[in-house]
Amino acid sequence: MNAIAARTAARTAGATLVLGLLAGAAPGLAQPLTYHLDPAHSWVHFEVLHFGTSTIRGRIGPVRGSVTVDPAAGRGELGLAVPTASVSTGIGVFDARLREDDLLAAKAHPEAWFVATRFVFDGSRVVSLRGEFTWRGVSQPLTLNATRYACRSDTTGPAPVQVCGGDFEGELLRSDFGATFGLPFVADRVRLQVQVEGRRP
Repeated sequence: MNAIAARTAARTAGATLVLGLLAGAAPGLAQPLTYHLDPAHSWVHFEVLHFGTSTIRGRIGPVRGSVTVDPAAGRGELGLAVPTASVSTGIGVFDARLREDDLLAAKAHPEAWFVATRFVFDGSRVVSLRGEFTWRGVSQPLTLNATRYACRSDTTGPAPVQVCGGDFEGELLRSDFGATFGLPFVADRVRLQVQVEGRRP
């Protein structure tokens, strides 16, 4: 490469770098944003019909994970870990039964996971997300639909923090994951209500 070509290449590379930095710093430019879930506000609630008369309700968590959203591109990624041994219905004896191998199998499978890579947006608002739920060593597709989603600025700490979160609903069949104890007297269909809040400094 001769001297003129070398100088031209250097100027081009420098210009490209400056433009890239300016684009990254430009206010209002849409970029993927990553939020880490706040354990104080991120839980999985569940409901199962019991003998056709009443509904068993409980919660598991707090859940751990992070979510990256890019509304402009219509993309998002979520990774969620659910600690199965933390199940709580308010009745200790019943919680211990739920942890057994034929139900939550909390000892053999201390965590369940939900990984979603298909997000649907309405503007900047998350409407639904679809991915795979893995529990008891079995993975099945799962869709969660938002019943509420919003963002705010939390100014209660030493520095402002952006918070986004909402409530999501979905359903699964526990038999799809090998948890068949009590069927059909205890329903197969499990209703999920997932509350999450993510924080980004």
